[in-house]
Amino acid sequence: MLEIATVCLVITALLSYVNQRFVGLPTTIGVMAVAMLLSLGLIGLERVGFGALREYETGLLKSIDFSELLMQGMLSVLLFAGSLHIDLQSLRAYRMQVALLSVVGTIVSAVIVGLASWWLLPLFGLTLPLQYCLVFGALISPTDPIAVIGILKSAKAPDSVGVVVAGESLFNDGVGVVLFSVLVSIATQTTVPTISEGFTLMVREAGGGLLLGGAVGLLLFALLRSVDNAEVEVLLTLAAVLGGYELASHLHVSGPLAMVVVGIAIGNHGRELAMSETTRHYVDLFWDLLDQIFNAVLFVLLGLQVAMVAFTGRVFLASLGVIGITLLARALTVGLPIAALDRWFRLPQGSWKVLTWGGLRGGISVALALSLPPGSRRDLILALTYSVVVFSILGQGLTIRGAIARALPREEAS
Repeated sequence: MLEIATVCLVITALLSYVNQRFVGLPTTIGVMAVAMLLSLGLIGLERVGFGALREYETGLLKSIDFSELLMQGMLSVLLFAGSLHIDLQSLRAYRMQVALLSVVGTIVSAVIVGLASWWLLPLFGLTLPLQYCLVFGALISPTDPIAVIGILKSAKAPDSVGVVVAGESLFNDGVGVVLFSVLVSIATQTTVPTISEGFTLMVREAGGGLLLGGAVGLLLFALLRSVDNAEVEVLLTLAAVLGGYELASHLHVSGPLAMVVVGIAIGNHGRELAMSETTRHYVDLFWDLLDQIFNAVLFVLLGLQVAMVAFTGRVFLASLGVIGITLLARALTVGLPIAALDRWFRLPQGSWKVLTWGGLRGGISVALALSLPPGSRRDLILALTYSVVVFSILGQGLTIRGAIARALPREEAS
């Protein structure tokens, strides 16, 4: 395990250097792009007779359970770090808007993507049962807060737009994971649960995650307030994140939602009322650094995963259609409500374009696809998922700054 972690960190450091020194893209996008090029280059070398490096890469990736690493290891840290800087007062001002987009929008988008994919795939000679198409819709509909927040920071989005996008991505991630779990249980069980049973499971996981997050946040707040030592308080935040996420797993409630609640609570009330200025500095520095390191490692692994995805000509063409479907679903479930209810959303004119194009997918979708039972269905879902994620991060991520500049008035976008 230590050897694998060391190799991952060395590769990440080298690719980060290459991106910073020679490419100049935003770190997450740059390291993923360089990793993909490296992986494709090794595939090319293998085909001309130099396969040793390709074999090493394949062995390394097979030794890493990407789904387990992200969903049970890195996700708690990344979600807490991402929500730590969400301004609670601003989020409260848009709480109903965020709830509409993250809950209703995610569920409706999953249905649209699932049904449209079920109709589209046979046109390319591919088949996937409806229940698995809905599973695909559930894992690809939530935007990835890890990708969204980092890229929006570099794009300098307006504060109001940033709050809505970040809040939506943090909460729809938890909603999407819960919905995915319900649909996977339906797809893989011989006995199909009733609608009321599925609804009960969603409420238990989502509501339990929110309650657990509130309880962990209150306990952590009390501990932080009772001591004034920066090193101890940093350690307490780390223990709360890792321990709280593990507890959520044992209680079968949503760990992602729990970590978002803990992060928002500590990032606002905890920072203001339970930390000295010195402690705030240490906590911010620690979590910002951890966030950047984990993000870089995640996107390097995401780029290298191209070597493990089975593509054919039909799958590639179908992927182009699915990319269009996901963009259309995003426009219908996010862009249309914002444009139609512009006075209620209270966002700058043209924000619907930014939120539509800024709905980036990332490693969480790939991790969920990899968590499916092995087989041809998982292989097809993984290929479609990876295509959407790569387009999202490289295509949308690289153009979001321009989209903000074109869609919003100049004074709003600055």
